[in-house]
Amino acid sequence: MNDFDGVLPVRKPAGMTSHDVVSKCRRLLQMKRIGHTGTLDPSVTGVLPLCLGRATRMVEYLQEMPKEYRAVLKFGIATDTEDLTGTVIEEMPKTGITEMQVREAINDFIGPIMQTPPMYSAVKVDGKRLYELAREGKTVERKAREVVIHELEVTGFAAGDQPEVSLRVLCSKGTYIRTLCVDLGAKLGVPSTMARLERTQSAGLSLDRCLTFEEIAERVEAGTLQEMLIRADKAALHMPEHTVDERKMINALQGQKLPAWAVLPSAEGLDREFRLYTPDDRFIGIYRWDEEAGKVVPVKVFLP
Repeated sequence: MNDFDGVLPVRKPAGMTSHDVVSKCRRLLQMKRIGHTGTLDPSVTGVLPLCLGRATRMVEYLQEMPKEYRAVLKFGIATDTEDLTGTVIEEMPKTGITEMQVREAINDFIGPIMQTPPMYSAVKVDGKRLYELAREGKTVERKAREVVIHELEVTGFAAGDQPEVSLRVLCSKGTYIRTLCVDLGAKLGVPSTMARLERTQSAGLSLDRCLTFEEIAERVEAGTLQEMLIRADKAALHMPEHTVDERKMINALQGQKLPAWAVLPSAEGLDREFRLYTPDDRFIGIYRWDEEAGKVVPVKVFLP
């Protein structure tokens, strides 16, 4: 069994679930401890970062980071799955939608928005996945939830009776691009669906850094895979980076609470978790400021 440690950015092909990708990499890498940082539907391609070995303990933090997608939206058709893999439930042969209308409409979707998860999604309601209920022909009430669209731009427009628009989306975790496509059509008063989707960034890793299965297999064979892995803590760029004072390094390594002066820059009053390092840049773990205790306390310690 191999003992790889770090984040492996995989280029996910179409036709596989995220779990399929994990299973295939377990065989290629001959290791069991692998976790992914965010599910992609089988038809969706692109960036799927896998956490290997001890890096699996960072999955929850990497999942929090914004994700970027390239999507193609088709007007004039609505399906039960909100993408072209589903059954057509409404069609409008001629929509009359123009590029200018789309460019004006997208402004209403930038920033915090409310989204209702699609029935064909992995969200759980009363212990059952929504897609399981959908396959049984059931539709249940879903709670709308807030997501954030950081950036949304039109990158292409193919005119016609049922035009297609290409979009680039930078969004928070939990955003359904399928639902965004449907809601954009609804805003313009026409049925719409997602025709294609590729994730171009996740956990701070872009498509050009991703490896195919073939490339992974070649590097495992050549013994050069480890050099392609990213340290999990260094990928979590959304979390502030602090250093422990050398005089309190042993206490930090033992997972003890630390006085405010022992962390630089000061974490006193900081309202979010941060990464803590030794003076020689070894990652100790995730810490937070505890106002009540007046100390820096460990959330998850990595070094022995």
